[in-house]
Amino acid sequence: MKTIVYLHGFISSPASRKAVMLGDYLRGQAPDIEYLVPALHHRPAQAISQVQWHCLGKNPADLLVVGSSLGGFYATVVAEKTGCRAVVINPAVHPQAHFGRYLGPQENLYTGERFDLTPAHVAELAALDPPAITRPERYWLLAETADEVLDYREAVAYYAGACQSVVQGGDHSLQSFPEFVPDIVAWAREDGPPPPGARA
Repeated sequence: MKTIVYLHGFISSPASRKAVMLGDYLRGQAPDIEYLVPALHHRPAQAISQVQWHCLGKNPADLLVVGSSLGGFYATVVAEKTGCRAVVINPAVHPQAHFGRYLGPQENLYTGERFDLTPAHVAELAALDPPAITRPERYWLLAETADEVLDYREAVAYYAGACQSVVQGGDHSLQSFPEFVPDIVAWAREDGPPPPGARA
């Protein structure tokens, strides 16, 4: 069975707009594809363990991981570990370099869970961080140039050689996401490069 695992971003949840939108599309257009959306722990080491557990026993050729922001980072970590393919949406590249400025109290936007972001979180991100991607053909980058949280150029450089759909304007939420959903699902069905419909 083909499987899509969606990984939400920092202080987000499976109730996020993109996670729900992709799930709705799959239920209506591709009910044969298994769809998993884990509620990721705020500690990176625990989050990546959750993701690996959901991927356990699945053939990498049948697995597509879709991740947004910090979830894009986790998707990359898992793709490098398992050999599966990944769609990364406005992904956090080397997030340990950015998270230092967010240290302190945090609240999940969906669940209301509160926690402190500490240097230990940052250290766990650094320990997970792949210095570079291998086999770029396994990756599809979706980015918008007006991302107000992350510099899209970092992702363009890091995912060099991968399929890249870079849309002018937009924001960190990837406003153009609905346009890509059918091609994401089409790619989940095929063991190969992103579909020809993927915009470059």
